[in-house]
Amino acid sequence: MVNFGKRLMADQLEEWKGYYIDYKMMKKKVKLFVQQTQAGGRDRDHVLKEFSRMLDDQIEKIVLFLLQQQGHLASRIENLGEQRAALMENYNVLQVNQLREAYRQVGYDLLELLRFVDMNATGIRKILKKFDKRFGYKFTDYYVSTRANHPYSQLQQIFKQVGVVAVVGALSRNLAYLQDNQGSFFSIYDQPSITFKDPVIEQINQSVQRLTHSTNFLQFLGQHALIVPEDMQSGSEDLFDDQSYHFMSLLLNLVNTFFYMVNTYIIVPTADDYSVSLGAAATVCGVIIGSMAVAQIFSSVYFSAWSNKSYFRPLVFSSIMLFFGNLLYALAYDLNSLTVLIVGRLLCGLGSARAVNRRYISDCVPLKIRLQASAGFVSASALGMACGPGLAGLLQTKFQIYGLTFNQNTLPGWNSVNTPSSDSGHRVSGNLEDGLGQPLLIDAKERPDENGEDNDDNEEDPEESHKPATSLASAYRLLTPSVKVQLLIYFMLKFAMEILLSESSVVTTFYFNWTTSTVAIFLAVLGLTVLPVNIIVGSYITNLFQDRQILVASEIMVLIGIVMSFCFTPHYSVPQYVSSAIITFVFAEVLEGVNLSLLSRVMSSRLSRGTYNGGLLSTEAGTLARVTADMTITAAGYLGQSRLLNVTLLPSLVICVASIVATFSTYNSLY
Repeated sequence: MVNFGKRLMADQLEEWKGYYIDYKMMKKKVKLFVQQTQAGGRDRDHVLKEFSRMLDDQIEKIVLFLLQQQGHLASRIENLGEQRAALMENYNVLQVNQLREAYRQVGYDLLELLRFVDMNATGIRKILKKFDKRFGYKFTDYYVSTRANHPYSQLQQIFKQVGVVAVVGALSRNLAYLQDNQGSFFSIYDQPSITFKDPVIEQINQSVQRLTHSTNFLQFLGQHALIVPEDMQSGSEDLFDDQSYHFMSLLLNLVNTFFYMVNTYIIVPTADDYSVSLGAAATVCGVIIGSMAVAQIFSSVYFSAWSNKSYFRPLVFSSIMLFFGNLLYALAYDLNSLTVLIVGRLLCGLGSARAVNRRYISDCVPLKIRLQASAGFVSASALGMACGPGLAGLLQTKFQIYGLTFNQNTLPGWNSVNTPSSDSGHRVSGNLEDGLGQPLLIDAKERPDENGEDNDDNEEDPEESHKPATSLASAYRLLTPSVKVQLLIYFMLKFAMEILLSESSVVTTFYFNWTTSTVAIFLAVLGLTVLPVNIIVGSYITNLFQDRQILVASEIMVLIGIVMSFCFTPHYSVPQYVSSAIITFVFAEVLEGVNLSLLSRVMSSRLSRGTYNGGLLSTEAGTLARVTADMTITAAGYLGQSRLLNVTLLPSLVICVASIVATFSTYNSLY
């Protein structure tokens, strides 16, 4: 792949050449500072001040040119406005069409300006990252905190477009005004709910969204899957995507995701009853639920490695493991064996193919619909999470066939045995296995760097490798403090959610005498809040606040939900439990989307591909959190059910407070 420095030189406009960031010079200065520091010729403070001054000069050059160009565009729009006013008196269809094209040309020139800003913003991020890496300083924290939050901030002009929005508004209003050749004029301000559609305006809005990290519902959902690329692929790669992609393959991939989530959560409302029926304590439900997560810690690694070569075979293997796992789960009742029950759930965990589901979308789905596919992945997961407990609530019956018992405890297993799975793909078409059987689209040596990490250090920094991580240890070494904090936050939210969901049946039965059906309805309602909440956050909230602001606010709300969940009095009420559960669950969902968005932004590009990728690391962190939470429930059960709630909430509280403190320590690096 062409490195960033060369791409910057190749893509810049000749007439604007002197106004781009001098990335090559800045990079050489970083190398020079390293050599001088190692030789003892310069101290740390002098280097920081010198590099800050140089970067300030570069940013000032960019910003002043940006403001100058915005002024030129505004003047052109003003002149076109005078021509439009003249048309009011003497309407002419030909002149209206010419005027519309003139406005569109202004829009295309604005697009060039946005590309200019985008390339410079990327250059600033990269040079800051390079400086931190070469010196081991947290220079980015210092620089962003002192520049971005200053009342005369020039950095904000680059990363947060203010004047551009006004120009876009003027273009949109005037193009809409000229839309009807018959002279029936209207204003976009008269119909604010209707978004004016014009190709150039849509392209401008997409460019502005990339610059400001603004988002929409599909993007916000896609961030949950950690498979939304930061930068665009090359045209050749996207063409390869089209050739290897089959819609039915994607559909089966999403169906597999849905049924896996159903299989995961269908046992939650009845796990405590099942353990009691086998002679164990109700709190052993933590072991039953958590055993699947234990196996998933290992299965995620081998499924991620397997998907380097094939997607179809891992999904078939997953279906086989799920079949036998659910069969053992159902037979454990008649065999009166807790061991068989746990082995069944372990097999289900070994069939966890979510790593394959992610990798297929990331590697085989064309870029133009990858956003929708990512949103579909998260939606299928959320729907399965809601349908699992809801289905368990419907399976309240008891009968026997050939000596096999079918009741609320075993029917989740029998039901999952009979659900369709990915192996049904054999019957769909002859081309299907080609679609799901594709290896990675491009070998690691050829695959472009999705995050745009420049490879121009090879001559200057030969020890730096740009290959994917080859082990969990090498992947861990690539984790910066910001990435570690985001993984801690992910661990925290998954831990809190698992405590809430897994112990819900035991807690509600002890305090409120809820039936299995009531618990199932409660969990299903919680699951159904996922999509509406994401719509609100993805469509509105993320357009009003920075991701890091939403991150902190969500963490604080999760903390409030956890504190509200504690039993402070002998009379624990349903309203207290339900309201605290909703606050904890809803804001944990909000936190997950923003957290994974920031994680993809601060994570090394070497973790965007290969077996030990960012998706695997987040999956492992979340799975480890689930295992820890489920084991905590079982261990706390030895203290008695009356103490279960407070004892299990205490670790959630501590981890949540720790994550908030850690977030503030890296807050400025999340810019």
